[in-house]
Amino acid sequence: MARKAEDSTKDYPALGRKLLWLDNMKNVNRIVYGLYGLCAVLFLADFFYKKKTYVAIENFPGFYALYGFVMCAALVICARGMRIFLMRDEKYYAPKDVESEPFPESDMERETVHD
Repeated sequence: MARKAEDSTKDYPALGRKLLWLDNMKNVNRIVYGLYGLCAVLFLADFFYKKKTYVAIENFPGFYALYGFVMCAALVICARGMRIFLMRDEKYYAPKDVESEPFPESDMERETVHD
């Protein structure tokens, strides 16, 4: 959520004031592109050094980067599949949920608040 112009930053906590530069989407994009670049450099570095391996497939350059990507994608796909079996209706917990209880009529009256 973007900060409104009338907000006073002096009321923010110290950490909040230090992180205000993240309100600018251009700075967020710089971080993302920097991470892309770092991943590419680390992937390319895998081609230039000798590894001590235990399994023959580990000798394939970029094996761990590709393995990590494939496993992450597999987790997302499996989670979407599990959603079919695990998802419940909105009213599944309603009979025993506190929010499903009727609100007392006496507390439904509108009160005026004077500033």
